[in-house]
Amino acid sequence: MPVRFYLPMLLILPLLLCFISIEDISPERQWSQYRGYYSNGTLDDAHLPEKWDVPQNENIRWKKEIPGLGLSSPVVWGNKLFITTAISEQDSEGLKTGIYGDIGSVNDDSEHEWKVICINKKDGQTIWERTSCKGIPEQKRHPKSSHANSSVATDGKHVVAFFGSEGIYCYDMDGGLLWQKDFGLLRSVFFRVESAEWEFASSPIIHEGVVIVQCDVMENSFLAAYEASSGKELWKKSRDEYPGWCTPNIYFDKGKPSIAVNGYKHRGGYDFETGEELWWMSGGGDIQVPTPVVGDGLVYYNSAHGPSSPILAIKNEARGELNMESDPFIAWSIPRRGSYMQTMLLYKGLLYNLRWNGNILCFDAQTGEEIYDEKLGGKNKSFTASPVAADDRIYAAGDDGTVYVLQAGKDFSLISEHHLDDVCMVTPAITDQMIFFRTQSYVIAVGSD
Repeated sequence: MPVRFYLPMLLILPLLLCFISIEDISPERQWSQYRGYYSNGTLDDAHLPEKWDVPQNENIRWKKEIPGLGLSSPVVWGNKLFITTAISEQDSEGLKTGIYGDIGSVNDDSEHEWKVICINKKDGQTIWERTSCKGIPEQKRHPKSSHANSSVATDGKHVVAFFGSEGIYCYDMDGGLLWQKDFGLLRSVFFRVESAEWEFASSPIIHEGVVIVQCDVMENSFLAAYEASSGKELWKKSRDEYPGWCTPNIYFDKGKPSIAVNGYKHRGGYDFETGEELWWMSGGGDIQVPTPVVGDGLVYYNSAHGPSSPILAIKNEARGELNMESDPFIAWSIPRRGSYMQTMLLYKGLLYNLRWNGNILCFDAQTGEEIYDEKLGGKNKSFTASPVAADDRIYAAGDDGTVYVLQAGKDFSLISEHHLDDVCMVTPAITDQMIFFRTQSYVIAVGSD
């Protein structure tokens, strides 16, 4: 073919590429684990719709029914959304919402199926579905819990699902099982009343090809690192800790990665490469749930239950044993403003803390100065999901399925309310032009048509 044919094509090709939408799959644009990139709960330039309505199907891309029960958050990489669930032959109680102090467990000794489901994020169609295991659960669940609480973690090559006593499973992006591990019985119970079984909830994370798991249980608590490609154990460190439900996080000191873990007896930091303990402290809420939040040279901790409910800002360079009352490595602390269930939101220099009863507090992230304390919802409203943010808006889902949209900033401003028409106790996930809500029965994709 004559050369003169190719020259116009070479000139036109760059122009054609300008009109082709190429999806950005850089890690910082993915919601790759619980609460997204380094659990920060934010994604700017997302361009989410201002108006949406589930009953009227306004700006609802799709709504997909998910069998069974699960409190794992949606996780997104590229065009794939991942969710887990546990399907019971008998359990029909669903999730019990509200603010209450019942510590008893749901009695269900039927066979369950633990599943990982991969969904096309654009149209809601199932790409693949895998049954990780079947059997009678080793642990009972709390009425506000499920047997599939942990969110998966992915790095675009591996998908790691953790089902507590039922094991951990690593798949490739096409659903091929790469490896699995059985840690035996992981007793996730209330340490003061061991018969109160609440089921496992800590989610795995992946950093630089390494899977990190935090297992704070009644006996033999540990933190461990595994090679994502093979499951090979790289290190494992025992922890003197009561049962907890916290997901770990990664922070950096002078460019070197470290692991932040929440806890009651043993909150602290570990060297990412060796598992060496860098710093530690005790105290706080004695049923620890929230994930540490990192940013601007600090690691933020939050917990509540029992006599103490602190918020702590720990310097990244912390070393040795820290004293909660006064320590040079503590940038600031507040003794009784923490939340029981929710992970905090660090966004544009402000730290937001949503509490169980709908109180939302805003602090200056560097000083701890309280900016405001306001209330979402009416009397007796309860909240379990953690807030997320995009493009100067904060999204907070109540247990009854009401989503409150707030203006980010120092002035409290409620922009809108939306109703999911179902129980919602799961932290949402954000991707470009879409936000995903997992309710008791569905995954709902909100996005402009």
